[in-house]
Amino acid sequence: MGRVVAVPSQASQRLRVRVRGAVQGVGFRPFVYGLATRMDLSGFVRNDASGVLLEAQGGDVQRFLERLSRDAPPLARIDAIEVEELPLGEDFGFLILESVAGKSQTRITPDAAVCRSCLDELFDPASRFYLYPFVTCTHCGPRYALSRRLPYDRAQTSMAPFAMCPECARDYRDPRNRRFHAEPIACPTCGPRLSHAPKEIAAALISGLIVAVKGVGGFHLMCDARNAGAVEELRRRKQRDAKPFAVMVANPASVGKAARAAPQELDLLQSVTRPIVLMESAGALPRAVAPGLGRIGVMLPYTPLHHLIFHEAAGAPKDQAWRDSPQELILVATSANLGGDPLVKDNDEAQAQLASIADLIVTHDREIVTRVDDSVLSLVGGAPAFLRRARGFAPEPIELASDGPCVIAAGAHLKATLTVTRGREAFVSQHIGDLSGAATTRFYRETAAKLLDLLDVAPEYVACDLHPDYYSTRWAEGQGAPLIRVQHHCAHLAGVLAEHRIEGPALGLALDGHGFGDAGQSWGGELMRFEGATWRRLGGLSPLPAPGGDHAAREPWRMGVGALAKLGRLDAAERLFAGEPRAIEMKGLIEKGYAPPVTSSMGRLFDAAAALLGFSSGQRYEAQAAMEMEALAAVPCAMEGGFEMTEVELDFGPLLAALADRKFTPQEGSELFHGTIVEGCAAFILRAAEAQRLDIVALGGGCLMNRILAEGLTRRLQAAGLRVLLARRLPPNDGGISFGQAVVARSFVQSRTAEELALCV
Repeated sequence: MGRVVAVPSQASQRLRVRVRGAVQGVGFRPFVYGLATRMDLSGFVRNDASGVLLEAQGGDVQRFLERLSRDAPPLARIDAIEVEELPLGEDFGFLILESVAGKSQTRITPDAAVCRSCLDELFDPASRFYLYPFVTCTHCGPRYALSRRLPYDRAQTSMAPFAMCPECARDYRDPRNRRFHAEPIACPTCGPRLSHAPKEIAAALISGLIVAVKGVGGFHLMCDARNAGAVEELRRRKQRDAKPFAVMVANPASVGKAARAAPQELDLLQSVTRPIVLMESAGALPRAVAPGLGRIGVMLPYTPLHHLIFHEAAGAPKDQAWRDSPQELILVATSANLGGDPLVKDNDEAQAQLASIADLIVTHDREIVTRVDDSVLSLVGGAPAFLRRARGFAPEPIELASDGPCVIAAGAHLKATLTVTRGREAFVSQHIGDLSGAATTRFYRETAAKLLDLLDVAPEYVACDLHPDYYSTRWAEGQGAPLIRVQHHCAHLAGVLAEHRIEGPALGLALDGHGFGDAGQSWGGELMRFEGATWRRLGGLSPLPAPGGDHAAREPWRMGVGALAKLGRLDAAERLFAGEPRAIEMKGLIEKGYAPPVTSSMGRLFDAAAALLGFSSGQRYEAQAAMEMEALAAVPCAMEGGFEMTEVELDFGPLLAALADRKFTPQEGSELFHGTIVEGCAAFILRAAEAQRLDIVALGGGCLMNRILAEGLTRRLQAAGLRVLLARRLPPNDGGISFGQAVVARSFVQSRTAEELALCV
């Protein structure tokens, strides 16, 4: 439960209670009604712009208050309960009153997976919801994806066009019914309809066809993951050569057919958020599902339609035992989009964009208001960590240490998100994506407008990155509010510290692919000291030449040549890159005087190592070479003398030189690289911790998505007595940048004079 404010010191006979948090659309009013009537209390409960307001009189109202927080509905998130004592009033029973609109101070809850009670009805021939693909109740189903504005009432969702039939209306009004005031309630008589029957969908998938299926926050592209030809055809049509696909299995008992799941991973899979969870591949699926990788993303069905597809694939059994039994069908379930564009969500959009990919397009007539992709998590150090935060979590806020001005933070360019602060809450949007395309920038603007509208706020300040060419920076510059520019790696680390409520002095190590330094340098391996609103760079990785600048992120051979140039071993380029003529040309250019730009990026260091080990000449998706190296590194081990260190610089030149000798297999080289990186970074941090007399360190940046690096560094530093903080509520990559920007901007505002703030433009 959240904070309890102004609770009377003695039991009163009539209380006015304000409940703040995620308390709309989760069955909170019917819960209050049922609790009050069972305890023989009179009064009322209603939704309003601030959450839930109620009055209760008679009986043991103090016990009522205790149960209000202790027994709240499963999807409710209570931030505060504020109580005021009132004079006794008339006893008129207990009522649910109409919602009252106004300036919003509450929030919408994230989308939730269909609950077991609804599934029981879905497969019960005696239920009026039998085989109905939109069954839902107050404890499950879509929320954020359907909502236009608050308060959360049917008229303000995409269910508004569907008038309730008499039976649904009766359930909606019946306090004893699980669907009492369930806003998306519907049945086959009055609710949304599918374009194709589940039997037809399942038959198409089993026969090897590719099917686009409309879900909660957008379309999935699906095919039979056991069918190598179908998976390869999906790759060809989607133009997605190598990036891994996630798979969906029918139930926990079926996970073992795709992956080797740890108990905690199974628990995470079954949570109400139903994320994609990365786990060790069982090696049973075609290589085309996740080429070159040792882990696979697995999810469970989270909509009634998903369950119906698996039901039909199992032969449409009449009993319900099949739901908990292993099932043969495994589905690729990947986001339906093209070339980095946003997730397709509209029926017409699906027909226009997916007809060249899908053999069958399954739509329905309930509008998706907000695109929300699947969330992706992994266990890191025994606890969940995000790779992508979206469905099931957004826009759940992160509580801040203190109140402050309203800030909208524009985020980065890749894996973009936005953050809006309101009071002591930070609302981070769902994953938006790469802001290089027009469709994604439209989605970005839509998301900004939706967040501001839902929260009913006007930003006092705007925060953005230092990089002048990011779309997010240019958007921020056009918002008309005072602008605060935040260094990229400072934002990475400030976000981790804020998530853990650390305001005092601390160290931070940011490891990623690229970010503008304080003077426009290419940074990506930065050790910093934080204290309140200030930060200072203490040192970083020794810079490497990056021939071609940004192109080096897509073509690892460039970083390989750059590493050889720094080592004074350009003569080895012809031996190491004999199959890449451009590498030989680049060698010649450098010998003739070309001075490539340099970078201190850990991401580019990974690319250099991959190139020297002969991994790949081109990356078909971000960090492909690094992910393939991680997959090979079974037993990391550190190379003696593999790095050199001064007070301000960490140099892995000796390690790169050893890799250039090609005396190791790719697996041995990957293990040596990971082990040495962990040992070198740990030594660098420990030296700074001693010099700065600090014992807290935050680790952030996209490279911390590498589990070997994150867990290895954590263990090494904890063994030395440091408190290590990792991103838990948000991804460590650029998906968490907007949150860090918002935190830094608010700290800046709160620590500056009015005259200094007036200089913000």
